[in-house]
Amino acid sequence: MTKKEIVRTISEEIGLTQLQTKEIVQKTFDAIVEALVAEHRIELRNFGVFEVKRRAPRKARNPRTGDKVFVPEKFVVTFKPGKEMEERVKELERQAAVAARVARAKSAPKEPQPQPAGSAPSYEGSQESS
Repeated sequence: MTKKEIVRTISEEIGLTQLQTKEIVQKTFDAIVEALVAEHRIELRNFGVFEVKRRAPRKARNPRTGDKVFVPEKFVVTFKPGKEMEERVKELERQAAVAARVARAKSAPKEPQPQPAGSAPSYEGSQESS
């Protein structure tokens, strides 16, 4: 989903113009970035926590050449989802697992049904002659 799609969805739900909604959404994103830069952490209840973390310098390897390379320290933004988001994503996983089981059951070859004792097997398409 893009920012434009988010703006369109919110605009339709609350009845503001897309231009007004775009400004509100952009101001919200700007406020999140400013809070991260100033405080290094922002917690949004029922959504999650954004945090700026320091990655220590390290030695790495260039996968193309195999040469050792020094990677300097850097700061990265991490996100830890809140409980509500975690639960909704887990529900998606459960639904996907159920759908996969149903699909496997539909595509599995069917076993022949046992015939009762003393009955003749039926053959489709054959006709009895009289």
